[in-house]
Amino acid sequence: MSTQKTVRQQAGTVEENQLRLEQGKAEQIIDALNTDLAATYTLYHQLRKHHWNVEGAEFRDLHLFLGEAAENADEAADELAERLQAIGGVPVASPAAIAEASPVEPEDEDVYDIRTSLSNDLEMYGDIIESLRDHVELATDLGDHATAEILRGILVQTEEDAHHIDHYLEDDTLVFEGAMD
Repeated sequence: MSTQKTVRQQAGTVEENQLRLEQGKAEQIIDALNTDLAATYTLYHQLRKHHWNVEGAEFRDLHLFLGEAAENADEAADELAERLQAIGGVPVASPAAIAEASPVEPEDEDVYDIRTSLSNDLEMYGDIIESLRDHVELATDLGDHATAEILRGILVQTEEDAHHIDHYLEDDTLVFEGAMD
């Protein structure tokens, strides 16, 4: 194991970037991207929790969907982190930094019925969607059209996953609630 401890860039700093995005603008966008990155990782972990714990007659479909939704969140996080690094920032990465930067609160460690879990997920998705929309506008207003385009792509997938959860929460189902006599 290497004992080298040379810090190449301190967390929270913004370096000059080769994409010619002005430092002041880059700082604002990096802050926004780190907020979205932290929220997305929070969502990822909550979706994984629900993927692991889902039970019942609709187990298979929900298990697969939640796994795919978590993968979508992981891919979004990777895109966010790579973009903010490209414009001179340092992505939030440690669990403590993610928790501090995240504007969304994760569900606690307990296991809940799937309707409660999905409702909690949908609430988190809604908060993240609002943040992404705000940050698309911010990036556009600051002239960072590439970041705005990346955020738009993430927003489309995030909205699609939220829409699927909304459908799972509808009351039309083939599964009966309660015991049958």
